[in-house]
Amino acid sequence: MKIILSQDVANLGEEGDVKVVADGYARNFLIPKGMAVLCTKANINNLEQKKAAIAKRKDEKKKAAQGLKERLAGENLEISMPVGEKGKLFGAVTAQTIMDELNQLGIAVEKRKIEVPEHAIKEVGSYVIKVKLYGGESADLKVDVKGIEKEEA
Repeated sequence: MKIILSQDVANLGEEGDVKVVADGYARNFLIPKGMAVLCTKANINNLEQKKAAIAKRKDEKKKAAQGLKERLAGENLEISMPVGEKGKLFGAVTAQTIMDELNQLGIAVEKRKIEVPEHAIKEVGSYVIKVKLYGGESADLKVDVKGIEKEEA
């Protein structure tokens, strides 16, 4: 089934793209959720009228991603976690932990866009984390995991 995307859809396309998808995917998911409309002459004409606004939004997203990339490159995140013997952490530093730390700094990043090596950091040390941005861009974020000795009673 041929559709026109009304908004960005992960792993499918961006707003204004004309795509061919499975009938059930279009009828049962994309169209009811308002993510797409059928590709008809009326909807194509409507798309042509909105092209300038869509291009402007894409440009704004690119600029925002570039600004975020520069800000993340300048950050050096320090996370303190309780450690045991030999630098092993009690628990782990995950994408959620990094997202929470970034939110405290005023940087909003979705958890699913943070790529932690092997899904979790379990030892003290310095790491480089990839953060996916708009349009296939990515930023490198430096994370230092420091240990806090647990006192035994």
